[in-house]
Amino acid sequence: MPVRQLPAEPSLDHLKHQAKSLLRDHAAHIPASAQRLREFHPRFAKLPDTAIFAARLTLSAAQCAIAREHGFPSWPRLKRHIEAPTLADRLDLPHHERIEDPPFRRAVQLIDHGDLYGLLAQLKQHPELVYQHVVFEGRNYFRNPSLLEFIAENPIRRGIFPSNILAIARAILEAGADQASRNETLTLVATGSVARERGQQIPLIDFLCDHGADPNAAAHAAALHDEPSALGALIRRGARIDLPIAAALARIEDVARLLPGSSPHDRHLALALAAQYGHIEIVHVLLAAGEDPNRYNPVGGHSHATPLHQAAGAGNQPLVHLLLEHGARLDLEDVLWHGTPADWAAHEGHPELAQYLHQREKTALPERSATREAVPS
Repeated sequence: MPVRQLPAEPSLDHLKHQAKSLLRDHAAHIPASAQRLREFHPRFAKLPDTAIFAARLTLSAAQCAIAREHGFPSWPRLKRHIEAPTLADRLDLPHHERIEDPPFRRAVQLIDHGDLYGLLAQLKQHPELVYQHVVFEGRNYFRNPSLLEFIAENPIRRGIFPSNILAIARAILEAGADQASRNETLTLVATGSVARERGQQIPLIDFLCDHGADPNAAAHAAALHDEPSALGALIRRGARIDLPIAAALARIEDVARLLPGSSPHDRHLALALAAQYGHIEIVHVLLAAGEDPNRYNPVGGHSHATPLHQAAGAGNQPLVHLLLEHGARLDLEDVLWHGTPADWAAHEGHPELAQYLHQREKTALPERSATREAVPS
């Protein structure tokens, strides 16, 4: 899910209160608290709600989760950001202006200006640059990028591409960019709006795959970010069609073939993608196979919401009815904005659906009150 951005003048006391609130929600078995801990504390990664609620949660663990929820690796690092910020902590600046290392910063400037010969000279003078990473914190991704990753213009820094971006990329790759950087750059390109809008997304995907990037590394991200052209290019370059990809592409025969042997994670992600794209037949198949409509979407897959939130926000009434028929809860709030599915429908301009969901929620109140103390599965 997107990290929570700090305000311009963050308060450490307020963040401490957030940690204590997370403790209370965990003790009360609030489903959203389990989802937050699952995503933002390594100790709870991949655990089901029952295991998370059964575990003891300390204040220091809650503070760690709050720090990571705001894009920082630890509570001490978040505390330092607030009390003794450096240039890299200037979250109001674009990433290239937050680089503190002068040679690396100069190399990024040369990339952005399309100065191929200047970049070649910089790499010759500083050959370590191609293996170096810079550290950015306080955001959702692009936290530890290599030089190659700056060619993707994702996140958006200037909103432009130099016309010789392929030559720039070749220069960095030939200088020795590693496999992880190639794969991460491919993912950034496949999910980047500037690359698509400037007509460079497919050429860069092909170029990176020609130079060893793994198309499988970017396929799920392209599907989740609704980049169909990029996903098609990745499949053309050899990305396998697994259950989540088949669900995103509405390939019902592939879903039926792949479902029996798929992992629990792939089933969970497939449900999230099928709901995101409104593929009702595939959602029905997954629910019939035992997928739980009340789980928050998996990490990396709009994990702040449930399938019912997505269906309601899209105004997809048939999908809403299908999920409700399979026991989807109307009272679950999304993790970021604390909205119910009815709130999502109202916010996205579907007043009739919102009214219907509100009415259904009211009629379910007595039943919810009777089961409020039950631990969610």
